Amino acid sequence: MRILLVEDEPELARWLSGTLARHAGFVVEWADDGVVAEKRLQVEDFDAVVLDLGLPGLDGRTLLARLRARDDRTPVLILTARDSLTERVTTLHEGADDFLPKPFNVTELEARLAALIRRSRGREHPRLACGPLVFDLAAQKFLLDNQPLALSPREHSVLRALIQRSGEPMTKQQILDRVFDDDRDVGLDAIEVIVHRLRKRLGDTGVHIVTLRGLGYSLEPA
Repeated sequence: MRILLVEDEPELARWLSGTLARHAGFVVEWADDGVVAEKRLQVEDFDAVVLDLGLPGLDGRTLLARLRARDDRTPVLILTARDSLTERVTTLHEGADDFLPKPFNVTELEARLAALIRRSRGREHPRLACGPLVFDLAAQKFLLDNQPLALSPREHSVLRALIQRSGEPMTKQQILDRVFDDDRDVGLDAIEVIVHRLRKRLGDTGVHIVTLRGLGYSLEPA
């Protein structure tokens, strides 16, 4: 899952990005300025946003308002030192999905993010299951016909990206950006190889990866 962390404290941002990647398998992108974050959100696809309110360039509250004004429903978790009841209530009314005051427990942040993404997908796009294939978000494991599906780490990452967007095409570049943004050893050719391996693993199971010419790959029930 791809997260945009909008935070202007470099030390906190680096620590949090690494921790979320190691412990929860998130791909974390970092923006330290509200203007930069807004531009990225206009052209890139994220599963959730972790947003600080006190930002240079464009404050977090204005960024949130602009996001909701264009009907972008990406889940937003506010992460801030401003911990008053009025602040929490106001921010939630303005379109935030959750609120976590600093200092915080990173395990709680992981759980809240996972819950936000799960609810978002379940409400609008039921994408954590495709035919007999299920992705257990809590365990970070795939089940095929209720049996664990053995995958390499890279296969797991690509299939996770596809099932999160099942029924919708993803280009090789989108997969690369969501899954391997910080791995310079993986290129577009490698995505083709991984998809080929996944097709062999899925076999005749009731779910397959379809190539849509000019659009990319889509995970579909057979």
